[in-house]
Parts: sequence; C-alpha cells; structure tokens
Amino acid sequence: MNKTLEIYTDGSSLGNPGPGGWGVVIINNEELIINNEKPNTKNQTPKTNIVELGGGDKNTTNNRMELQAVIEALKYINKNYKENEVTINADSAYVLGGVTTWIHGWEKNGWKTANKKPVLNQELWKELISLVREFKGKINWQKVKGHSGHIYNDKADEIATKYASNQKGN
Repeated sequence: MNKTLEIYTDGSSLGNPGPGGWGVVIINNEELIINNEKPNTKNQTPKTNIVELGGGDKNTTNNRMELQAVIEALKYINKNYKENEVTINADSAYVLGGVTTWIHGWEKNGWKTANKKPVLNQELWKELISLVREFKGKINWQKVKGHSGHIYNDKADEIATKYASNQKGN
C-alpha cells in the first residue's frame, strides 16, 4: 500500500439553510524518485503536492456541505489514489459519527434512526458509503478541532466559506 495521504474537509453555510460551500485540501508527500529509484543522499527532499477542491450550493445546510466535502474527497481519491492509505480529517462530529458508527445501524434499519425516523441527508450518506466501499486502500477517520489554527483545516474552511459567499450573488 502506498504512503498516506492527508485530507482535510469542511463545509459551510450562511444560514441553515442558506447558501453553502464545501472545501477539501489533499496533501500528498511523495518521496523524491529519480529513474525509478530513491537517490541515496542526505539531501533528499520529499515532494509535497497539495490539491484544493471546492464547490457550493445556493440553498443547503452546513451538514450537507460537510458531507459533500467528504464525498468530493472520496471521488478524487477513488480516481487518483485508489490503493493508498488515507487519513480524512474532519471537524464535523456529524460526519465522523455517521461514517464510523451510525451508518451501520441506519442500513440495518432501512435508513431509519433509532427513533424510527428517516435518516436526514440519506442520499448523501448512501453516496458516501458507496464511495468508501469502492476505495481499495485504507481510510482512517480523524477528528480535527475546527478553527483551531491548523493550517490545512483552516484552508478547507476558507475554501468552503468562499464558495458559500459566492452562492449569495447567484
């Protein structure tokens, strides 16, 4: 399995519901390779590739944008890094609780919550879990504290907020 990719996701909405945006930052630290071999030198520098993704919706919720960010990250890695190990860092307890715990019960209960109510954002959850199952590598889910000064999480937030703001004028 290839090296770990670090992925940061965030969602934003200006009103709940309201104009919203999602942002993704993907960091790929690759070792320098020359002629298919690692150079034997102390001065070897890893190459860092950073990919930023973003989008928005005119009328949405914060939770929907948090989910959309993870979905878009999964689409990207399924296309470009299908067999890597990835760590998805999210500041949304809703996304992390859903993908690591609640989704299994929802599926067993016909997409109903423990209170027998339909799961909100069901179509997004179904798309997300389908993309997780399609991925051939390993996904680690990690909680990151939002607005805590973490450079890549803050960048994902900045992208999401920019796209949310852009939706106001459309």
